[in-house]
Amino acid sequence: MNDALRQLGTTFLWLSLLQFGGTSAVVPEMHRQAVDVLGCMDAQSFANLFALAQLAPGPNVMIVSLVGWRVAGLAGLIVATLAMTVPPSLLAFAASRLMKHSSQSHWLAIAKEALVPLAIGMILASGWVMTQSSASGAVSLLLTAGAAAFIFFTELNLLWALGAALALGIAVHQLG
Repeated sequence: MNDALRQLGTTFLWLSLLQFGGTSAVVPEMHRQAVDVLGCMDAQSFANLFALAQLAPGPNVMIVSLVGWRVAGLAGLIVATLAMTVPPSLLAFAASRLMKHSSQSHWLAIAKEALVPLAIGMILASGWVMTQSSASGAVSLLLTAGAAAFIFFTELNLLWALGAALALGIAVHQLG
C-alpha cells in the first residue's frame, strides 16, 4: 500500500470514531488534515469538494469519498470510504446490542445527553470552517449570509434558496 493510501486510511479511521453528529461534524478536522497536515489540496479545493458532496443526492459521507478520489484515485476513494464507514458501523452495532440489554442505564442516559451539545457544536464549527474556506469575496459572503438567514428565518423549501443562489451566481459571472 502506498503512502497516500496509508495516510488516507489512518486519517479517516480515527476521524470515523469522532463523528458524533455525522460526517459533517468532523469537517473542520478533515479540512485541517487534508489542507494543513497532509497538504494534498488547498482550502478552496476542499470547499469545492464539500459543496459538491452536499449538493449531490446521497449521504454526507460523500465528502470522504471525494477527498479520497482527489488524493489517490479510485483506490483512495475505496480506502477513505471504508475507513470512515466501517468502524462506526461496527461501533453502532455493538452499542445497539449493549443498549438493548441496558436501556435503563443511568450512565447511558448521561452519555446521550452529553453527546447532543457536542454534536451541535461540531456541526456549527463545520459551518464556520467551510465559510472561511469558500467565502472569498463579497458575493460569496452575501450568499452564505443570505442562505443562513433564509434557512433560519423562513419555513420555505430550501430549493428557493438554492435557486436564488444559482441565479445570483450566474448573473455575477455574466457581468464579470
